Amino acid sequence: MTSHALLPANPQLALADDLLKLLRTTSTEPRPDDQLEALTLAVAADLPVLLWGEPGIGKTAALTQLADSLGLPLTTVIASVHEPTDFSGLPIVGDDPAVQGVPMAPPQWAVELVRAGRGLLFLDELSTATPAVQAALLRVVLERRVGALQLPPGVRIVAAANPRASAADGWELSPPLANRFVHLYWVHDREVVVRGLGGVWPRAELPRLEPARLAEAVAFARRAVCGFLHARPTLIHRLPSTETRRGGAWPSPRSWETALTLLAFGTAADVSREVLALLVRGAVGDGPGLELLAHLDRMDLPDPESLLADPPAAELPERGDLRQAALEAVVAAVGARPERERWEAGWAVLVRAMETGAPDLLVAPAKALAGLRRDEWEVPAAVERLAKVVGIADRAERSVERVEAGLGAGR
Repeated sequence: MTSHALLPANPQLALADDLLKLLRTTSTEPRPDDQLEALTLAVAADLPVLLWGEPGIGKTAALTQLADSLGLPLTTVIASVHEPTDFSGLPIVGDDPAVQGVPMAPPQWAVELVRAGRGLLFLDELSTATPAVQAALLRVVLERRVGALQLPPGVRIVAAANPRASAADGWELSPPLANRFVHLYWVHDREVVVRGLGGVWPRAELPRLEPARLAEAVAFARRAVCGFLHARPTLIHRLPSTETRRGGAWPSPRSWETALTLLAFGTAADVSREVLALLVRGAVGDGPGLELLAHLDRMDLPDPESLLADPPAAELPERGDLRQAALEAVVAAVGARPERERWEAGWAVLVRAMETGAPDLLVAPAKALAGLRRDEWEVPAAVERLAKVVGIADRAERSVERVEAGLGAGR
């Protein structure tokens, strides 16, 4: 009888293998991708990340590409098909358990990760893991221990989950496990998908940290988070009231520490506001995260007293909402200590704003500043320069109101 090992290879199967190899050969290119940049930064910060997304959205493909780009061996563990002992360790009874104890033997994948010394541990299908398995994963995610084995510092952890509504036999994540992750919601980008199917995917690159900014970034992150929580102490720990929201991002001392770390990394790498928003909201939740971002904006506002001290040299924010807030802060500072010189300096700041930005932002601050005038104060020349601009904006605003009123009457 002829051995199968001696049979010649089927030439059509060999050609099929060649065709598959060509289909799987792709390249990468630098391309702006906020969610990929957020994922890469969180991985660089050595924080566990949980990718949420519908089935087939590309979460696994993104992790495979990320591991390749970063040069990390990828270890994929399907959480839903494992037992709790696969993560907590299997007890092995030795010769003298009363003296030596009962060690918890780790699984093979954990041994291989330790042997490699680095890698990307991908915990897939997390939302279909039973509560008992989720409980066993707590130690893996927090302490990086699998049984008696300590994972090396070079191992990063990323998980993926489907929303319960689209998961097969899905479970909500337990609050203790959910609070240990940075939650990123993965959505497909049409251009990325089309370009990727054509053979070119976005390249995941580690954030470029500036050495000179490291200490400054840490100081800024600590000042921002501590200042915010001092003003909003009720947000230090707030467990959501519903089971679904408890399985996502929510504020706790642990997740605020995560947000602080992300803020420091984002500042040192000078990431965009969009990327920073994804990360902060993924750590502490949408509401607290948006409040922290608003607090960061206020921290960036110029000191109103500095603006009043030297109006001709005043540097005002470029962004419209921040410029408006800076001008309102100037008016509030004058109102807190109303003196003629300060009132006139306030008008000079408004003139500076008119010279360097959109005049429509001056209407509300100008009206508020005019309302602070005392009878004995003469109107400064700066008011005349502003009157025409403010008057035009006022008329335009009333015109819009009339049009809207007319449309409302015609309905």
